[in-house]
Amino acid sequence: MNAPIKNAVALSLRIPEPKARPGDPIDFSALAVPPAGSAPRPDIRSSGYAIREHAFMLIRVLDEKGAAVGPWDPKLPVPALKSGLRTMVVTRAYDDRMYRMQRQGKTSFYMKCTGEEAVASAQALALEDDDMCFPTYRQQALLIARGYSLVDMMNQIYSNEKDPCKGRQLPVMYTSKKHGFFTISGNLGTQFSQAVGWAMASAYKGDNRIACAYIGEGSTAEGDFHSALTFASVYDAPVILNVVNNQWAISSFQGIAGGEESTFASRGIGYGIPALRVDGNDFLAVYAATKWASERARANLGPTLIEHFTYRAAPHSTSDEPSRYRPAEEAKGWPLGDPVERLKTHLIAIGEWSEDNHKALEKEATELVRAAGKESETIGTLGQSRPSVKEMFEDVFKETPWHIRRQRQEMGY
Repeated sequence: MNAPIKNAVALSLRIPEPKARPGDPIDFSALAVPPAGSAPRPDIRSSGYAIREHAFMLIRVLDEKGAAVGPWDPKLPVPALKSGLRTMVVTRAYDDRMYRMQRQGKTSFYMKCTGEEAVASAQALALEDDDMCFPTYRQQALLIARGYSLVDMMNQIYSNEKDPCKGRQLPVMYTSKKHGFFTISGNLGTQFSQAVGWAMASAYKGDNRIACAYIGEGSTAEGDFHSALTFASVYDAPVILNVVNNQWAISSFQGIAGGEESTFASRGIGYGIPALRVDGNDFLAVYAATKWASERARANLGPTLIEHFTYRAAPHSTSDEPSRYRPAEEAKGWPLGDPVERLKTHLIAIGEWSEDNHKALEKEATELVRAAGKESETIGTLGQSRPSVKEMFEDVFKETPWHIRRQRQEMGY
C-alpha cells in the first residue's frame, strides 16, 4: 500500500476579520472609490454577461462638489429632487423619535435606517406607486414616500389598539397592500423568493406591475437568495432584486457573507442576471439604476440585481451596541458620506436650496413627526393599550369553523 500523502504545510482555516475593531483607528484605505460619472450606462437590452463589469464598478452621479455628472445622471426635475430630500429628512426625524421612544420604554424594539435613507427614498420615486415592494425593516421611507400614515406606523410600533397589524407583528414590521408594501419578515431571505414568485404571477397574468425586493448583504448567504435568483433568471421574472450592503449584519461584518472574495452584485453573473453596483448614498445614482432596472422589467427583459454600497451608521437595532465590535466613530469616516447631506449639497450647488431652506425642512419634519407621535401616544404606547382579544380569532379562516366560534364565544366575543 502507498503511504498517505501529507501536505507540506498544515491546513488552516481562515476566519474573516474586519479591518478595524473597537479602539483601532478607522481604516477604509482598501476601499477604492471611482470618480463620479465614470461608469458607462449600457442599453437595457444588454445581457448579464455583456455588462458583467458593472458588477465590479460603482455607479456614481454626484461628485464631491455636489454636481451631477456622467451618463447615469437622470436629470430629475427640481420638484422631484426636493420631494426626495423631504422623504429622507422626514424618515430620519421619524427614526430619531421612535428610537427615543424605545429608550423611554414606550415600545419594546426599534430599527433605524440612518445613513441608508437614499435607497428606499430614491427607489420610491423611480417605481410606480402600484409596484409591489418586498422590504426589510430599513425601507420605512417607501411607506413615507407613498403617503402612508405616520400615525399608523407608530401604532404598529406601539402595538396599541389601532395597530394595523393587530398586535401580530414585531415592531417596525409594517405591511400595507394598498401602498404596495408587502409584510416584512424577520427571516429576510424570504423577501427575495416571495418577490420573484409575485413577479412571475404578475407576468403570467399579463399585468403591468413589477416587484422590487430587498435584503441585506448577510442574507445573500441564505438559500432563499439562490433559489430566488434561479427562478428569476429561468422565467425572466419582472423583478428588481436589491442587496443593501451596509457593511454590517447585527455584529458580523460583510466578509462573513463573502464580501471579501467578490462584490455581492457579482453573484448575479453566474445566473445570467444583469448586475449593477451602486453608490447607495448617492440619491441620483440609486434613482438612475432603479429606473434602468424597471425599464428592463417592464420591457419583458427580466430581472436585475442591484448592490447598494452604503453603511449602517446606527446600531443594528435597539438591542445592539455597535461600539463593541467596530470603532465608535467609524460611521463618520465612511468615504461615501451622508445621503441627506449629499442631496442637499446638490440642490444648493444648482441654486435651488439653501442652508436656511434645509433648517426649515428639518423643523417641519420634526413637527410633523411630533404631531403624529402625540396622536398615536393618545391611543396608547406599549402596555397601555392593545388590540382586542377578539382579533386572535380573526383573519385565519375564510369561514370560521365551529370550534373557533365556540372558543370566541367562551371569551365573550
